[in-house]
Amino acid sequence: MFKSKFIISVSLIIFISFSSFAQTKRAIKVDDLWAMKRIGSFSLSPDGKTIAYTVTSYSFGTNKGNTDIYLIDADGKNLRTLKNSEKNESEPKFSPDGKSIAFVRDGQIWQCNPDGSNEKQLTNIYTGASDFEWSPDGKKMLFVSSVYPECTTQDCNEQKDKAYEESKVEAEIFTELMYRHWNDWRGHKRSHLFLLDIATGEFKDLTEGNKEDVPPPALGSSNDFNFSPDGNEVAFTLNPEFSTAISTNNEVYLLSLSSPSSPKLISTSKGVDCQPVYSTDGKWLAWTSMKRAGFEADKKDLILFDRKTGKMKNLTEDLDRSLEEFIWSTDSKTIYFTAQNEINSSIYKLDVESGNAELFYKENYNTSISISSDGKTLFFIKQRANLPSEIFSLSTDGRNTLRQITFVNKDLLSQLEMNSVETFWCGGANGDKVQSVLVKPPFFDPNKKYPMMFLIHGGPQGAWEDNFHYRWNYQMFASQGYVVVAPNPRGSTGYGQKFTDEISGDWGGKVYTDLMNAYEYAVKNFPFIDSKNTFAAGASYGGYMINWIAGHTDRFNALVSHAGVFNLESMYGTTEELWFPEWEYGGTPWQKREVYEKWSPHRYIHNCKTPVLVIHGAKDFRVPEEQAFQLFTSLQRLGVESKFLYFPDETHFVAKPLNSKLWWNTVYDWFKKHLK
Repeated sequence: MFKSKFIISVSLIIFISFSSFAQTKRAIKVDDLWAMKRIGSFSLSPDGKTIAYTVTSYSFGTNKGNTDIYLIDADGKNLRTLKNSEKNESEPKFSPDGKSIAFVRDGQIWQCNPDGSNEKQLTNIYTGASDFEWSPDGKKMLFVSSVYPECTTQDCNEQKDKAYEESKVEAEIFTELMYRHWNDWRGHKRSHLFLLDIATGEFKDLTEGNKEDVPPPALGSSNDFNFSPDGNEVAFTLNPEFSTAISTNNEVYLLSLSSPSSPKLISTSKGVDCQPVYSTDGKWLAWTSMKRAGFEADKKDLILFDRKTGKMKNLTEDLDRSLEEFIWSTDSKTIYFTAQNEINSSIYKLDVESGNAELFYKENYNTSISISSDGKTLFFIKQRANLPSEIFSLSTDGRNTLRQITFVNKDLLSQLEMNSVETFWCGGANGDKVQSVLVKPPFFDPNKKYPMMFLIHGGPQGAWEDNFHYRWNYQMFASQGYVVVAPNPRGSTGYGQKFTDEISGDWGGKVYTDLMNAYEYAVKNFPFIDSKNTFAAGASYGGYMINWIAGHTDRFNALVSHAGVFNLESMYGTTEELWFPEWEYGGTPWQKREVYEKWSPHRYIHNCKTPVLVIHGAKDFRVPEEQAFQLFTSLQRLGVESKFLYFPDETHFVAKPLNSKLWWNTVYDWFKKHLK
């Protein structure tokens, strides 16, 4: 009898202890989001024993971030600092022999020993150096620098810069399009590819005279330029078209380094060809390719090029998924690649000889894949909705032995209550199935009623995924007591190319049906959602759809339109990459006026009765600020309750910590004000 009472007492103590521990957790706040350290790129040492990686930390005090480099053993032990200063150190890459690490600081490439000692500056180029690659023998490097195409010397670049700086006239004369791009005025410089001799410090412009940019390598993917395994050849990507404002035609070129020659064009598609990567044995070159010109979201296939015969083969013709990045196995028999797969960015394994591709690892959002020299282990960056990016490893033997290597936010995450994503499917337009992400608020009680936050993604060819987004973060919305519902309607990627294609020319059509069906399904099938308190928000195309919703339904209590397209015709005349609207609407406004008019939200805004918060950045050249001005003016003149949050120092995205804090608090207050 005494023993039984004792067990009950101990159990009660344990229960109270765990309850107290659970209650110490809390919902995520804006300060937590910016206190999280963010892993960027990483490099695996040639012997597979060490990982160098970057971590960016942000400060409200300085209102910016600082990037440092750390080292950790491949088994997750022995964490130490390589470079940690007030300056940004980024892009760590081990030399081929593993005896040194190169990195970028202050726009120049530096080198040091793996313990951080013997630091040496490798480049001293006036126009700066970034995005570099080691040659296989470690004696040379490829890097990118932004130069005046007509200049053949650095002195020429410096003189032109000084002339611009000293001129008292700030006016510019344009004679062609693409005079600005995303968030920058392009100016007269272009990115060129350089070759550096490490021993002498001498460098050579390999793309001298080219008018258009050499695209820098995309963060987290294979580079857009690479050395052949023997170091005698370089493969790189370049857009040869006269104007990149109306062309997506990136091409793959080969350039011999052993004998003077001109670059040789080898790709044949009129769409985007990029990421040329040599096989380890040097027999093959592979790259990703889109078939259709002028379309940024076409299916991305993997092209295999036989370097001896020049024959090409599409290895993924029959795979209804679009490749993101890929790497070769050490024996050149296998290619590992990532591709969006519903809400995941999954890892696939492709047999080069047969072309058979199989799903290797499905879950969550995986990028930056790398492979050990013995071919036994994959390393990659993984994230999910309740876990910011960390480095993981996975065995290649098929046992899926997953291991987390880094834990940069372990202490902070232990304090936060964040739920994982759930999904549901419902019928969309034409009876097609539509998947939606659902995230419940922290400390969720199924017996309570919660307001719903309905999120619409941008792109429009994009998707809500199982990732930890630092701008449109599920947890940040859920933390305020909302059930988050984020549908992947028509146009979303990861569901096959046909599903992606069906938004073009139909921006407010089937996709709107998909979204509203998902809305109705959620409020009818989840009793914990309060149908009297639903809100919607979106950015870019998501902002477009908010503007469309404003003129077509009064389902929601309040709306947030961030960087949203409002007037399709004026958008065409002020945006920069014209191939985008010309593809999406089938031509120019004078060629397809009926399409521009049919799907333009400004033609229906007079129907709006829902309060709208408008948000925009002055330096947004993709969706120019005039779109927000037109929207807010219309809402005010119609007498619709509205507010305009305007950032004179932000772009398409709100990237500065203090601005982000204002963004979140303004959005929170807007929705809270309209709770019934």
